[in-house]
Amino acid sequence: MTDPSFEAERRNNIARMAADDALTAKTLDWLAHAQERKYSYQFDWMGLPLIQYPQDVVAMQELVWSLKPDLVIETGIARGGSAIFYASLLEINAMCGGPSDAEVVAIDIDIRADNRAAIATHPMAKRLTMLEGSSVDKGIVAQVAKMAEGKSSVLVCLDSDHTHDHVLDELKAYAPMVTPGGYCVVFDTLIEDLPKTAIGDRPWGVGNNPMTALDAYLAEDDQFEIDNARHEKLQITVARRGFLKRKG
Repeated sequence: MTDPSFEAERRNNIARMAADDALTAKTLDWLAHAQERKYSYQFDWMGLPLIQYPQDVVAMQELVWSLKPDLVIETGIARGGSAIFYASLLEINAMCGGPSDAEVVAIDIDIRADNRAAIATHPMAKRLTMLEGSSVDKGIVAQVAKMAEGKSSVLVCLDSDHTHDHVLDELKAYAPMVTPGGYCVVFDTLIEDLPKTAIGDRPWGVGNNPMTALDAYLAEDDQFEIDNARHEKLQITVARRGFLKRKG
């Protein structure tokens, strides 16, 4: 059991970091520069490219360990490392008393043949189902909703097309599948704080990104609240204000 005095110290540290405007400015400056250098592209998980910041990897491990989800829904497969990451965490949970039948469903509009093969032959693939198609396609959403029926703990991770309209549609489709007390994590909300040089030639940018979609969703749905302590302690994260906790 964690020492209460240590937990109090950590909460105080997080509050002090959150109030430190100079630290925030330096962090955002570093993040912008790091994005220009494709910092997140350099890391693997169990042999497959992860394309995530190490800090966010630790944050998601904390969530998966504490929530013990029996279903993780991920939009955006890319090169497969993140899907295998979640599957491996569910395997560890199962070894430590978590749900033995926990699984990941990962969705991507285009699962390239080489990526599919690398994922499908991975030892952790036994806990993973891949769906090819748009994450907001009604048929795809219906398949995932069927998988979510009866689950006791559902975690949602949104990390596909980062345009406002797409992410807002994803939130409307998948956030309601999150169980009370669970999380919907919206990645790349950081885009709203990045300069054009860090974003590059993409269909998303300032004013059109996961952060603007998140704000629009929260304005019309009061079932979620931002868990500020998550991004405040991370500082270096692509999910600034993106850790949404379902009330209840």
